[in-house]
Amino acid sequence: MSPNLPLAYLALSAILFAIGGVGLLVRRNPLVMIMCVELMLNAVNLTFVTFGKMLDDISGQVIVFFVMVVAAAEVVIGLALIVAMARRRPNANADDLRLLRG
Repeated sequence: MSPNLPLAYLALSAILFAIGGVGLLVRRNPLVMIMCVELMLNAVNLTFVTFGKMLDDISGQVIVFFVMVVAAAEVVIGLALIVAMARRRPNANADDLRLLRG
């Protein structure tokens, strides 16, 4: 592995995380917000795998497995909330989550 290749992966991870963070702050569509959070989680996963490869340690990949499990649970709960909100109001955005109170 060339010495500059891990830096390229870390730079890509930082760019992906920044895109996800800006998207999360700017967009108000709940589905897009969940996709931005997923992009940020995948950027962190790329960082864990890169450091695991640089240090010749498998613990980075183990952490990635647990992060992906949490991300899958987050998507299931988030999509359920979005579907419940969309049924009550088709043009809903993230500010309308208070409609789910009952």
